[in-house]
Amino acid sequence: MGNICRSPTAETVLRRYAEQAGLTQSICIDSAGTHDYHIGDAADARTQRAAACRGYDMSGLRGRQVAANDFTRFDYVLAMDKSNLAILQHLRPGEANCHLGLFLEFARRHAEREVPDPYYGGADGFERVLDLIEDAAEGLLEHLRQRNLRQ
Repeated sequence: MGNICRSPTAETVLRRYAEQAGLTQSICIDSAGTHDYHIGDAADARTQRAAACRGYDMSGLRGRQVAANDFTRFDYVLAMDKSNLAILQHLRPGEANCHLGLFLEFARRHAEREVPDPYYGGADGFERVLDLIEDAAEGLLEHLRQRNLRQ
């Protein structure tokens, strides 16, 4: 929604995994919210704390809202939950060919298909978000590797 919890976590994790895989030159990774609540704001302090405990640095990220050109700039636009996916489907321009779906469709170890919003919960919610996102990030990068091998 506001780009201060789940999506910047996914951006941070994906950037780390892409760097470890040597893919930073071939993959553009970004995050954005569907609402304008936190444009220009840093990620939620609890999100940053949970990420820091796993060695991730989110201090340079700032919230932004999805823009129409995101749907043509990126091959994949992935939502954290079905309500945000519905908003993205509504915002998507007709000429956009990007894959629009749920981030957790790439998860391999977790059955959930939506990343729960940890904003109103405790620290364990932020840990759960990281678990889910790390799983899906691994799956997404593997998917991209396989797709590039076929092309």
